[in-house]
Amino acid sequence: MADGDTATDRATLRRVLTHELTAAEVEAIRELLWAAFPHGDDEAFTEEDWRHSIGGLHFVLELDGEVLAHASVVERELRVGGRPLRTGYVEAVATDPDRQGRGLGTRVMREVNSYIKERFELGALGTGSHHFYERLGWLTWRGPTSVRTDDGTRRTPDEDGYILVLPTMSSSPPLDLQAPISCPWRPGDVW
Repeated sequence: MADGDTATDRATLRRVLTHELTAAEVEAIRELLWAAFPHGDDEAFTEEDWRHSIGGLHFVLELDGEVLAHASVVERELRVGGRPLRTGYVEAVATDPDRQGRGLGTRVMREVNSYIKERFELGALGTGSHHFYERLGWLTWRGPTSVRTDDGTRRTPDEDGYILVLPTMSSSPPLDLQAPISCPWRPGDVW
């Protein structure tokens, strides 16, 4: 077995609430996110992205104190065709760039999927990496996207086709993936 495979097998995956993360863990997670999404890149990880990822549950895959992969799930209310759904929104998904392709991100996302299916009516995330998530059961939202603001609902056409959802047993009746979907406004990327 290759060294990378042994490391993958020995890595431990923890679920940690934001307020339970130590300062060292926060620093290690942020360094991982900056390495995976470097400044100057179109997909650079920002301070607003970090703020979006806190306040929920973090999934931290580590080996010998080193963070190898991470994702977080925060609660948001998405509305599908006007119907409010308690949603586990996935943020800050990253794997150490030197260790990508070894199943680390898949391991984290399988745990994320289980958590969402246990606790929420819907899972959602914004991404351009459809294949990675679709093979784990996520579906591309095909309907129009919008953001809810104090001034009303505004279309977010640049997000159309980039929102993925994970239906759960609570997502009944079955979701119409062509229906309008909206999220509450927040600073930075609303989705």
